[in-house]
Amino acid sequence: MAVKTITIDLEAYMLLSRRKQEGQSFSQVIKEHFGRQPTVAGFRALLRTVRVSTPALDATARLVRDRQRSPARAAKR
Repeated sequence: MAVKTITIDLEAYMLLSRRKQEGQSFSQVIKEHFGRQPTVAGFRALLRTVRVSTPALDATARLVRDRQRSPARAAKR
């Protein structure tokens, strides 16, 4: 594995070291924070695996209906 040496100031080092857990390298901490970010495509793929029960969907529909009837809605512009 290729490596690079970087220089960071003491404040940055302290911030990084606070996130580092025992047995974890600084590279792992950086990758965890700055690594691959979630994408819409990934979210869509995840949604394809989610199964929602009929009672849960019914309960959600009731909540939406109740909120639509509520007088405590945001003012229209």
